[in-house]
Amino acid sequence: MQIGVLALQGAFREHGVILRRIGVAHREVRLPGHLRGLDGLIIPGGESTTIGKLAREYSLLRPMRALAHEGKAVWGTCAGAILLAKQAGSRQPLLGLMDIAVQRNAFGRQLDSFETPLEVGALTALGEASGANGSGPRPFHGVFIRAPLISSVGSGVEVLARLPTGEVVAARQDGMLATVFHPELTDDDRFHRLFLDMIALQRGAVTAGSYD
Repeated sequence: MQIGVLALQGAFREHGVILRRIGVAHREVRLPGHLRGLDGLIIPGGESTTIGKLAREYSLLRPMRALAHEGKAVWGTCAGAILLAKQAGSRQPLLGLMDIAVQRNAFGRQLDSFETPLEVGALTALGEASGANGSGPRPFHGVFIRAPLISSVGSGVEVLARLPTGEVVAARQDGMLATVFHPELTDDDRFHRLFLDMIALQRGAVTAGSYD
């Protein structure tokens, strides 16, 4: 399995550290040719406008869309979630792949960044130890840095996590995953392993479809 990490700006190195730790080969993606042969792509957190403009400058937007349309899994964290969205309330370049609307800087400026535990039922299948109450997975430590917010989801989108106040902070649709927080800035690799499971499911779906 070969995972690509978009490496134009932002926390791409941190994703690489986790992928290496769990034994998954990865490649930093800066040019269209770097997308060839990938099984999945991670779009990291950072500055979404800058990442979008650089992706357009380096002719990456169309090939990244094509990768998703080929059935390859794509995960966007924070700024990456903005790029995945169909709507983001700004004129910045978007991939427009996932049926979500995202509000940029929804919680305020850098000083308003925060951390909070998140209940994520989708992590149960990974076989992690249960939380203190013995039911379900332990909470995931969410790191929110100038974070966006998933303000609406389409009918085909599964909500994976909400804040205690109800705001959606993680969702998936087919082979696409969006988290508005930064799993790569923690020592918890469960979201990365969830993404690997999604890649395996997508590979199976594409293989099955080839016999139709």
